[in-house]
This record gives sequence, structure tokens and C-alpha cells, in this order.
Amino acid sequence: MILLNPGPVTLTPRVRQALNCDDMCHREPEFAALTLDVLRALEAVYDGGGEYAAVMLSGSGTCAVEAMLSTFASKTAPTLVVCNGVYGERMAAMLARQDKPAASLKLGWTDAIDVTLVEKNLDANPDTANVAVVHNETTTGRLNDLGALAALCEKRRVGLLIDAVSSFGGEALPLAVWKPLAVAGTANKCLHGAPGVSFVLARRDALDSGASHSTTLYLDLSTYYREQLKGWSPFTQAVHVVSALRAALNEFKDEGGWAARNRLYTQRSTRVRRVLADAGIETMIPAAVCSSMLTAFTLPQDADYVALHDSLKDQGFVIYAGQGALAGRVFRIATMGDIGDADLDRLADALKAFFTRAHA
Repeated sequence: MILLNPGPVTLTPRVRQALNCDDMCHREPEFAALTLDVLRALEAVYDGGGEYAAVMLSGSGTCAVEAMLSTFASKTAPTLVVCNGVYGERMAAMLARQDKPAASLKLGWTDAIDVTLVEKNLDANPDTANVAVVHNETTTGRLNDLGALAALCEKRRVGLLIDAVSSFGGEALPLAVWKPLAVAGTANKCLHGAPGVSFVLARRDALDSGASHSTTLYLDLSTYYREQLKGWSPFTQAVHVVSALRAALNEFKDEGGWAARNRLYTQRSTRVRRVLADAGIETMIPAAVCSSMLTAFTLPQDADYVALHDSLKDQGFVIYAGQGALAGRVFRIATMGDIGDADLDRLADALKAFFTRAHA
């Protein structure tokens, strides 16, 4: 089965084999050494990572985002959440559950981030401590341009918290330029690991200070950081999934890192977009503002999403539905994971055949 949803991804044989590693206790030195290998590899994915320490948790990407907010979002000063999709709104919901002061700048789901509106909000709320934002908003496939927002946060001395769950390892993340306070990521998207492990890259000085605003025990990154300095973890880790992540990171490096992944995803996505354009199917937002690995397409009125999904699944492909108000109106195709040229050939044929029947 070829997964065309935005994570988890179809695993390569090398990563799949790593899941079959020997059983290990997470309190033994072998696993501590494995943990340190993975943390160093995560810190090396982007230039400028030396200022950042990776902290690993067992859980999905949502776990990493919630841990980032739990640890760094202030208990007393507000966090501004910039929302132009489901995942920005999810961060706002997390802060509400944590009973932390927060405000949401709600934009349309098809809108780009308006930095002028962010600046006006900061002017009106000068005590704002952090701005939280999604990098690749998979609701629509928009890759949010964070350069101007990062510059504004630096100018205002406001911490920038980035949900990079679906972009880490596949899109540019200039840490030395943007200078975020923390970035959340996961194993099972652009890094091509298995689901069950996520991580946060956070500024070392912030972690070394020992300060934490965490409202939970399990999601306090400062506790993980202190123990993971020597490879240990405060709670049981997903041992086999960590082994798979090491294999995935080794494969990632061997294949040329994030820039090579970005080129590969772009080539695949461009082909899928072209096939669908020829069938009369439009992208929901302009392809130029989409991420390299995910595109949302508008479903024509003469086509049914369930029928499209089931037709493709019968032929070995899993796609993704729209969320919220977009359910039944769009479908999404991601191009991460172990996908070969022959798979893309079959996918092209399957898409052409479906929409030819739908339009008949």
C-alpha cells in the first residue's frame, strides 16, 4: 500500500528492517547511545542547529507541539497563535486546555499570513511573550512564509514557536536566520521514520536555564532535556521506533538531506498536479504557495470523495480527505515516503481513469 496521506509514510526496507531490532530496555546504556545518536542527527538536519538541542518524546507530532507549548508558553503572559488552518487552531485549543493566556489571530484557511495584522496585535498587547505558528499548514497544503514573521518576533523580542511537524526535513528551516525559540517535528513525515516518536528542537540557552512553564509532568521538555544530555529519558521510550528513526536519519543523510528531499517531493508533486490539471482538476490554492510534498485539490461536483478514495485504495493508494468545512470538497495528495517512478505511473493511470469515468 502506497500512502499518499501527509504521514505516516510508506517505509523503505531499510527503515522497516530497523523496526526488527533486538529488544532493549530504555534504562540500559545501549539505548542511551542510540538516543544520543538520534538527537545529534536531528540537530544536524539544518544549518544553525548548533544553537539548538533536540529533545525526543514518544508520541505523535501533536505530542511534540503540545510539549513545546506546555514548556515555553508563559503561564502569565499571553501567546499569540496565528491560525490559517486546522493545526493553528489546534494549538489554540491546546493552550486553552492548559489554561494559559492566549489570543488567536484567525485568518481564512486559504489566506496567507498577514504580518501587518500580527504587528497590530502585538501593538495592542505589548506583554505578549510568544507567537505560535504552523509552518506547513496541511489543511490546505500552504507553506507559510515565516521570514517576515520571524523578523518581527526578533524585533519585538517575542519568542517564535513553530509547528514544523509536516515540514521538518522537507522544507527550508533557516534556524540561524529565523531564530525560533523552539520547533516541533516528528519521525513519520519528511524524515520517513515510523510513527510513535516526535521531538522538539529548542534553544539551548532556554533549556539550560531550567525555566519551564509546563502544566504537565509528561510534557515538560526541561525534564527530558536534563536526562537526555546523557541519553536517558524520564519515561519509557518507543525503543523500536527510535531504532527505525536512526535508520531513517542515516538514509536521509545518505540521500542528501532536506534539500534533496525537497527536490524529490517537488518533482513528484509537480507530476501529480500536471496529471490532475490535464483531467480538469484544480489545486485549492495556487501551486506556487503549496509545500513541496502536499497539495489540496478541489473535487469537482460530478465526483464523490469516498468513491475516489475507495477506487484508489483498491489499486494500492491511500489519499486524504479535506478537514472541517472542506470535507467532501477537497482531496489531498502527499508525496513523502518510499514512492517509486512505477508507483507514480500507476497513480497517474488510476487518477486519469477515475476522473474520465466521473466526467462521462
